[in-house]
Amino acid sequence: MSFKFALNTSTIRGQGLNLQDEIAVVKKAGYDGIEPWISEIDSCVASGVKLKDIGKKIADAGLAVPNLIGFFEWSCDDDAKRARGLIEARRNFEIAQKVGSQYLAAPPFGLEPDADLRQVATRYADLLAIGREYGVVPILEFWGAVKKLNRMSEALFVAAECGDRDAIILADVFHMYKSGSGHNSLKLIGPSSLGLLHLNDYPGDIPLNIINDSDRVYPGDGVAPLKQILTDLQNANFGGMLSIELFNGEYYEMDALYVAKTALEKSKKIAGEI
Repeated sequence: MSFKFALNTSTIRGQGLNLQDEIAVVKKAGYDGIEPWISEIDSCVASGVKLKDIGKKIADAGLAVPNLIGFFEWSCDDDAKRARGLIEARRNFEIAQKVGSQYLAAPPFGLEPDADLRQVATRYADLLAIGREYGVVPILEFWGAVKKLNRMSEALFVAAECGDRDAIILADVFHMYKSGSGHNSLKLIGPSSLGLLHLNDYPGDIPLNIINDSDRVYPGDGVAPLKQILTDLQNANFGGMLSIELFNGEYYEMDALYVAKTALEKSKKIAGEI
């Protein structure tokens, strides 16, 4: 299997580039796709660029948009907050549609620590139905640092329980570690259950209870079992992209193109060894 790689723009956000410059960097570095944040697209539009032109610029660069990162309270118990969250979700879906994104991230943003996952599943089904109006699939994301929907097992439950055939999961190497559940659950996934993997690594000398997103390092520079992870994805006939997502302040002090190239080179080296 030949993996395809995207760059989540969080990896070079600290350099202060605008989205159009980030697109140029990602293209020059040799990626297959780019995973922008809604906030960056909003800033680009505010500067006078039309959404359709953003999508055209990305397409002209030969890049796919596997996913967009947005934040809206689609699953919280508070009816008023959830109603506002779904309004924002629709805005995000429209943006995804116009820039050509296959997925829109649906993380546990605002989810209560004691949330009932069966209720979350019902609300995920509702979100999937909204996404179909725009031709975009909300991809279910779990976060290792939150109290609920922090593990692959919980995401698998919600995806299965929602009863919708379009349900699909976004996994993250760091979040699987941070939750304490590890990475062996990837052996249970199939080609239609995982749509995207956030690829990253982490050091082994920071205690699990205090390690955070900013501690992420280039793939291969930490202790994550990346060869096994990619082998499991290969065995599962994974067809999505590997999107490199880092938040490392040290990398933000470096040239953005250097960081993007280094991340891709290290990732491809690991993929080539399995």
